[in-house]
Amino acid sequence: MKTLYLVRHAKASRDDPALADRDRPLNDRGERDAAAMAQRLAARGAGPERLLSSPAKRALATARHFAAAFGIVPQKIVVDDRLYAGSAGGLLAVIQSLDDRQRNVMLFGHNPEFSNLAGRLSGQFVDLPTCGVAELRFDSARWADVGAAAPVSSKLHAPKD
Repeated sequence: MKTLYLVRHAKASRDDPALADRDRPLNDRGERDAAAMAQRLAARGAGPERLLSSPAKRALATARHFAAAFGIVPQKIVVDDRLYAGSAGGLLAVIQSLDDRQRNVMLFGHNPEFSNLAGRLSGQFVDLPTCGVAELRFDSARWADVGAAAPVSSKLHAPKD
């Protein structure tokens, strides 16, 4: 089994219009939601072996909250430029190239790409809210097979749940 978690970054600040998009930090609500969602998934027993994040400050800050909840040092978060402003197909290529020894992987990134990918994989309409998580389980031993068949289960987690 392979479990993929697609985590949309938490709520970002728009206070400084001069900041480049990649440099926007989380706002107070985003910090709270990221910590709470991370704790909720940790309490459910989610145990990612790899965390990959977009280089955007808000995505990386969200990933750090999740790393802390899972007891993973922040230096283990892999920053991958392909998770920023990529297409659903490009994200799928990232997933299909993952190391098959890892069963549970979390990706941190952005909409609309993450909602589009979750919808494409699950065959359902998905609109991830900020800090929303799509959890997709595949009956496969290889990441390269993800996308060839529908997941055996899919769940959406939102901060307001």
